[in-house]
Amino acid sequence: MVLNYIWIGLILLSVVIGIVSFCISGESTVLSAILDSTFSSAKTGFEISIGLTGVLSLWMGIMKIGEKGGVINTMSRAVSPFFTRLFPDLKKGHPAFGSMLMNISATMLGIDNAATPLGLQAMREMQETNPKKDTASNPMIMFMVLVTSGLTLVPVSIMTYRAQLGAANPADVFLPILISTYCAAMAGIISVAIAQKINLFQPVLLLSLGGLTLFVGLLIWGAMMLPQDKLNTYSAALAAILLLGVICWFIIAGMVKKVNVYDAFIDGAKDGFQTAIGIIPYLIAILVAVGMFRAAGGMDYIVNGIGWLLGLIGINTDFVPALPTALMRPLSGSGARGMMVEAMTHYGVDSFVGRVVSIVQGSTDTTFYILAVYFGSVKIKNVRYAVVCSLIADFFGLASAILLGYLFFH
Repeated sequence: MVLNYIWIGLILLSVVIGIVSFCISGESTVLSAILDSTFSSAKTGFEISIGLTGVLSLWMGIMKIGEKGGVINTMSRAVSPFFTRLFPDLKKGHPAFGSMLMNISATMLGIDNAATPLGLQAMREMQETNPKKDTASNPMIMFMVLVTSGLTLVPVSIMTYRAQLGAANPADVFLPILISTYCAAMAGIISVAIAQKINLFQPVLLLSLGGLTLFVGLLIWGAMMLPQDKLNTYSAALAAILLLGVICWFIIAGMVKKVNVYDAFIDGAKDGFQTAIGIIPYLIAILVAVGMFRAAGGMDYIVNGIGWLLGLIGINTDFVPALPTALMRPLSGSGARGMMVEAMTHYGVDSFVGRVVSIVQGSTDTTFYILAVYFGSVKIKNVRYAVVCSLIADFFGLASAILLGYLFFH
């Protein structure tokens, strides 16, 4: 229901802004831009969906091999003590546990192309035991908030963009990104736990979350020990080694179980193709609404308004030029990426704004895109409070990103 209101609001507000602009200026430029955006956004949504077809087919094929080879079942049992408490509505050893673990691991390593199909597989497995097929279940919402918080340990793409734009030290934003994305993930978990009345003070959850916190701390310490010019290279190599290791592990496990690996891959790839086609309407719907709002100049009005208000109350506004990236981040990944690059180009990749937009881009994920794709893949229409909790995670991630920018670079 919340997503429905947001979608309607973005479209109607965009049209109102266009009409007001026409009445004031007598020019139809804004109205034309809004209309053009509907076509271009619809085309973009279709192209993204088609682009996902190959990746989804590949990784859902690999997942099918892992499933028939018993790897997914083994992983489900391994994480069951933690996941059964974080997802209490799922039974011990639920097959979705393994897919969720793989998705979260891929996201942490910054491998978005692998994370998406693994996440869609988890949604399909949770949907099988969902009593209300058109309504998001509690486990789905918790998983969605974890995904949208975008906990990333290795922000390879952002460091690569910084390197391409000539940053003196492309990896200098590594630690602030890691801390801000961790804040987003913890805020998301806590908000959903409150909504679902999950006791986070259970010993297993405390130990697991405490262990994750320790792991993040050790990773930060290790990153500080590495030569800065090697951090990007080592991060990319680690991600590639682990990803290729997973593929080999699944194939070898299938061979040991005497699975026809090729046929298993084909079966999974067919499912991936159908999933990619199924998400097209949902993706086009959200991208068209966001594209119209952006073309109408709604984002500019919000940013200018925030800057004016903060200036009135005496708060430092040096970060305001980074706000377009922050506000676009939950709405459009490509839009936020474009704004990040534009800000780094205009203000300088090593400027305060250039570094803040980098941290903002890595602090959380594309909430509405993810909700549209993941829920759309299993035809969920009522997402309940998933949007609210995801936006809470976004707020803490983005706010901490700005504060860390001041702490590290101002």
